[in-house]
Amino acid sequence: MDNPLSTIPVLEGHLTSPDIYEEKKGNSGVDEVEKKDGSLGQDSSSEDVSDRGSALLVNGEPVIRNGEDVSNYLISLRDDGDPALTFRSLVLGTLFAGLGAAMCQIYIFKPVQVGVSTVFLLLLIYSVGNAWAAFLPRSSWVKGTRFERLAPVLDVINPGEFRLKEHVISSLVASTAAGGSTAVMNFAVQRLYYGTNVHATTAVLATFSTACFGYGLVGLFRPLTVYPSEMVYWGNLPTVSIFQALHHDTQGNRKRVKLFWTAFTCMFIYEVLPSYIFPLLNGVSIICLATQHVPSNAQDIITNLFGGTDGNEGLGFLSFGFDWQYITSAYVSLPLIQQANSWIGIVICYVAIMGIYYSNVWNSLAFPMLSTSLFASNGTIYPQEAVFNDNFSLNKTALQEIGLPALTGSNAWFNLTQNLAIGGLVAHCFLFWSPYVIKSFKQARTGTQPDRHWKALQKYNEAPWYWYVGLLLLAFFAGLIVVLKGETTLPWWSYIIALLLGSVIAPISCLLFARMGNGIATNQLMKMVAGAVNPGRPVANLYFSMWSHDVVSTVVGLSGDLKMGQYLKIPPRVMFLTQVWGTILGAVINYVVMISIVDAQRDILLNPLGTNIWSGQSTQSLNSAAVTWALAKELYSPSGPYFIIPMGLLIGMVPTFLQWLIAKRWQKIGPIDINYIILPIIYNYSAFLSAGTNSPVTNSIIVGIVSQVWLRRYHPGWYKKYNYILGGALDGGAQVMIFILSFAVFGASGNSRPFPPWAGNPAVGNVDYCNGNGALD
Repeated sequence: MDNPLSTIPVLEGHLTSPDIYEEKKGNSGVDEVEKKDGSLGQDSSSEDVSDRGSALLVNGEPVIRNGEDVSNYLISLRDDGDPALTFRSLVLGTLFAGLGAAMCQIYIFKPVQVGVSTVFLLLLIYSVGNAWAAFLPRSSWVKGTRFERLAPVLDVINPGEFRLKEHVISSLVASTAAGGSTAVMNFAVQRLYYGTNVHATTAVLATFSTACFGYGLVGLFRPLTVYPSEMVYWGNLPTVSIFQALHHDTQGNRKRVKLFWTAFTCMFIYEVLPSYIFPLLNGVSIICLATQHVPSNAQDIITNLFGGTDGNEGLGFLSFGFDWQYITSAYVSLPLIQQANSWIGIVICYVAIMGIYYSNVWNSLAFPMLSTSLFASNGTIYPQEAVFNDNFSLNKTALQEIGLPALTGSNAWFNLTQNLAIGGLVAHCFLFWSPYVIKSFKQARTGTQPDRHWKALQKYNEAPWYWYVGLLLLAFFAGLIVVLKGETTLPWWSYIIALLLGSVIAPISCLLFARMGNGIATNQLMKMVAGAVNPGRPVANLYFSMWSHDVVSTVVGLSGDLKMGQYLKIPPRVMFLTQVWGTILGAVINYVVMISIVDAQRDILLNPLGTNIWSGQSTQSLNSAAVTWALAKELYSPSGPYFIIPMGLLIGMVPTFLQWLIAKRWQKIGPIDINYIILPIIYNYSAFLSAGTNSPVTNSIIVGIVSQVWLRRYHPGWYKKYNYILGGALDGGAQVMIFILSFAVFGASGNSRPFPPWAGNPAVGNVDYCNGNGALD
């Protein structure tokens, strides 16, 4: 199969060629547009596509089907040659990196895991950057005066108009810092569950090592993960569209900017309702509202299936969540093929989790239906501190007395599906996408990469490979110092295995993420290997998983940023320097903010259920995995209760192999194209509802259908100009308000100030009135 996106079904409508514009090349190398009246103007939203034979036009507009269409028709080739790395861009990036990193930590401790929107950061930077350009002294102010000697200094401080590349660099420094760090989460786990406050030296070197080792690999993988057209990183498209709309001054862009600020303002004001004043809007369940007086046993079942507004309450089936911070622009960005496969997985998830729980698989009825905590066999929280010695090694005598820890059925199912997805991902990449990999490296070696944005970037000096190798070596030795001197309990040889494992998995994860806009959490594989090489050592397993998985997450995140730099023509050497700075800065700030939240909300973060505002599900999950895989022999061996979980790696490969054999013989079976089926995505979403707040799922699917089916296929012109702008604006408005509320009323820095109870914010029970499972006790 060449490209799984290239054959997405589209509307076979009336095909015409646009006849309004002819593309010309100006002296500056910028795409200029000659209108029928002979006037010239730069326009990023109207380009002649008649000479690009692969275009599928509907009513004169190209339908965006795949990465080639994105490169050719969605993203402008314009490059004004403006400076990127300036004093102003570096200062703004550094300042807002603190904000981005703080927001990252806030969302890690939320019941729904949401990334910090780059749109949120770029908007604030845009406002401050323009204010800087307008109000700080310029060299022109002192020319002809006795202060004229200060003109060169003022040119550095205020180089004039705040232009696109300065804006991009500032925003990418901030968004890179907002990417999070597994190292910081490990420190949180040690602080919460092991009573260990990691030394500052350990924290600094570990975060530097985990953040920068992966970035060193990014440089080596660029020909595969960044340069080609099919490496889209779909979630970045709203951001790219907004950058071009804000800085490419055309009539078409003025309309987009107006839509952006209108939607941003409306969402900013609206977000106060679902997140603070009227939280019932987080999950309106008609079923729950209509069954307030049924018997308690029936109400428990109703809550498990239809409830989903509070943390770990239920699956949220047919619950309507109207809080955009949890829906996000992902569903206006992810390609239809990804979303369609995810919908199949979600349907399986409803059936699987309810079936596992009520059939008492893995003794599920003894525990909550949804939770990532560890439990004893009697349903109480597992006393792990009694099972491990002061040096974090296993006390076998205590283990025999207390017994083995148990996972909830949903958590065990999640671990199984993650392994199925990892096995399916590896098989899919090798069987379906290996020809693409070979082709990409050949193009890189011969300099024949056809992507027009990559070609346009060749006028700038490339960051040489030895810059990346040097960074990789520095990160390696920093991590080695931590292993030898810090509180990790990880052997040096195990550290090296962790890095090698992450280096092998990273490009495979990138292939799926870049093509589909969504990846597979491969850290389950890292935890399994950690348990095998470090038996009986949960803290060592935490750090093994950290180094191996952070390589993967860093490669994916920073490859996406490099792709954004390619789309927006940012010089590669500037991208290298600023991304390294943002990565290091973010790790340090994440650590500081994590300590503030963990200390302020400790009791809630240790609670297996959490609240609808704060949740410790991320740290609970990390700790549960570390403990259970430290007991791999007892829990995951053929005689253990969870043997099926590690076997999921092999089981997940088999259906993909069978699918590949079928695809070689039959491209389609009835209306179904075999190549549309991405089994790793289906597996991944088959446990999508296993923890957290699940009420937004229905509305997320509706948003995806409206954007990717109706607008993209039937209104491709509107889709191309406004779809990503609208999604980014809604993200920005919601996240700006959430940041304000988190520190003002949600208690991110200490005391919280809840909104007074009323019908839309009940004082007792679950917010959505699904009051089974003891919610009113």
